[in-house]
Formats: sequence, structure tokens, C-alpha cells
Amino acid sequence: MRKKISTIILALFTIAAVAFTGCSQDSGNTSNNSKSQSSQNTQNSSSKRSGSTKVPSKISSKQIKIMVIRKIGGDDNTAQYLAGVKQEGESLGFKVDTFSANGDSVKFHDAISQALQKDYDGFIISHGDDSATVDDVKKIIAKGKPVVTFDSNPEVAKVEGVTITEQDDETLALTSFKKLVQDHNGKANIIYLWVDGFAPMVNRNRMYKAMLEKYPDIKEVERFGVASSDTSVQTQNAVTAMLAKHPKGTIDAIYASWDAFAIGATRAVKEAGRNEIKVYGIDVSNADLQAIQDKNSPWAITTAVDPKLIGDVDVRLLTKKIAGEKTPKYYDLQASSVEKDQIVNSGTAVNMENLSKLIPSWGKSDAFEEPWMDTLKSQHSSK
Repeated sequence: MRKKISTIILALFTIAAVAFTGCSQDSGNTSNNSKSQSSQNTQNSSSKRSGSTKVPSKISSKQIKIMVIRKIGGDDNTAQYLAGVKQEGESLGFKVDTFSANGDSVKFHDAISQALQKDYDGFIISHGDDSATVDDVKKIIAKGKPVVTFDSNPEVAKVEGVTITEQDDETLALTSFKKLVQDHNGKANIIYLWVDGFAPMVNRNRMYKAMLEKYPDIKEVERFGVASSDTSVQTQNAVTAMLAKHPKGTIDAIYASWDAFAIGATRAVKEAGRNEIKVYGIDVSNADLQAIQDKNSPWAITTAVDPKLIGDVDVRLLTKKIAGEKTPKYYDLQASSVEKDQIVNSGTAVNMENLSKLIPSWGKSDAFEEPWMDTLKSQHSSK
């Protein structure tokens, strides 16, 4: 096991050192080895391809309708993701319907069942974390409809023809944790905020455990995690109790595997006046950026992928499937880091709209964008 973990760390450090790139592979191979191989080839395979500007007949011959169904909701990240799919799809002239179940599994699966009775040309399924999601995807495929999933049950990979998209969660976790290690010279007592049961959390926790083994002087003192409609509030209360239990000088940092955790932890640290404690997070939203910029904020870094861009890329992949073009089985979206010092020193209020001025690559990718898609966008921009 130790040898395996060391190999994972070495591989990810190599990837991070070269560039934080995504991953893709040809469809038909669902093995973990194939996904690992695909992560080395994204830059070449996903960049904008040369090709025909003629729109495929499967796209041009009808009004394309797509359905996007997301299990989680009610948060800024979901709003931005759905804005991305709507904007990209409508720019291509598609009719785009969306549904967010706000964490309700019954509503989520019911929405898929109802949508299957309608004449949609393709589906995007987001955050379907249970075995029933796999069954749903099988039913969609059986009806001849293409599917792209995002941050969903990895067992979906066993369904032929599906493309599985994810954030590059290992790199997100690695980058944030490395900042913690650097800030504390490899020695710190930490609180770990994490919850099981979701694909991104599983991937991030895998890297967390590997990093703890690599840096044995980083000690986990306490942990907490819950996924609910009031995660930030529950986290704030839990961290407040932990800080009361551990006096000043006994906790150095909080590692939060989700921004809902980081927001709660940031509030707790500020209210307790424990300015010696820093928070290290993953994911970003306007609320997160505001919290990072607040006076005396302990939030040192967050690593993330632009949720709107994820929506854009998922729509492009689905569009290629509807057109009958080849798509990869896996695609991981490139991770970026947002540091407090970087924001504070920018001299301006930073939000999701202007974040690209600090991070030039933020929100930009021509992955799976074909010349014929430019033709479609041109046709519909004049309408």
C-alpha cells in the first residue's frame, strides 16, 4: 500500500509540475489504468481541432433539445454551472432545460424518469452519486440517447458510450494541501473537514491520505463533515466547539475539502479570534471570494475549476455525441489556485466575473469546440 501511495504522489507531482491539465481517453476502455493514461494526453486531444465548418446533418436537420439534471442545488456553484450549460447550449441554437433536485434523491430520479418520456436528444447528469443513477443512465442509453455525466457515481463508466467528466480533484487537493505544508514548514496540527459518499470527496480524500503519509509531521487532531442544506452553519458550530476544546497554539490549520466547509470554518476562526489558524479550501464561488477578501480572513487559498466552464465543456461533449462524433470516456477539467495574497494585492474587489484578470486561464478552454460549432454560433448570434 505504501508503494502504491508513493506512486500516486509521484505521478501527481509530475503532472502538477508540468501543467494543471485535464484528462481524456478514447471511449471503450473503462479501466483505471486507461483513465490514468488519458490524463497525460489532454492538452493535445482536447485543444481545438481543425476540421469542417459544415454542421453535421444530425444537428442541422432538427431543433436539438437537451436536458440537464443535477442532484445538488441551491448554491452559487450550481447556479454558475447551470448558467454555463444554458449559455453554451443556447448559443448553438439548442433548447436547454435544467432541473436541480437540491439534494433530494427522489426528486432527482423522478426528474430523469419524466425527462425520458419526452423527446430530448441528449442528457447531462450531474452529481448522481448512487447506484440508481447508474440504472438511470442505462435506461437513457437504451433509448438511444447520449449521456454526459459530471461528478457522478464512477460505476457509470461501465455503461458503454457515456462520457464521465470531473474536476481534477486529485490536483485540487494536492495544490491546496501543498500550500498548507509550505506555510507550516511541513509540521502542523490540523482539523480535517470532509464527508464521504460523493465522487469528488472520495478522490480528494485519497490524495489527503497520501499527503499525510508523505508528511508525517502534519497531524490530524479533529475531523468533521456533513452534507446538508446548512452545511456551512453546521460546520461553523462544529469548528467553534473544536476550537474551544483546543486552546491557542494547539491547532495550526484547517483543511477543508469543500468550500461549504471552508466558509463555516472561516466564520468560526474569525469569531473565536484565532488568527493564528489558517484555512485551506477547495472550490470557489462569489461568496467564497468575498470571504477570502474580508478583513482578517484566515482563508489562505482555494483551488477550483470554473463551474461555468464545466457547463460549457459538458454541452460541447454532448453536442459531439448527438452529432455522431467520437468523444472520450473520461475528461478531467483543469485545476487552478486562488490565493488570498494574490487577491488582496490585486488592488480591486475580485469576483467570479473578473477572476480571469488575475488568472488568465480562468474560465477559458476550447476543449471539444469544433469549427462547425463556430458556424452554428454564428448562425444563431444573428437571430
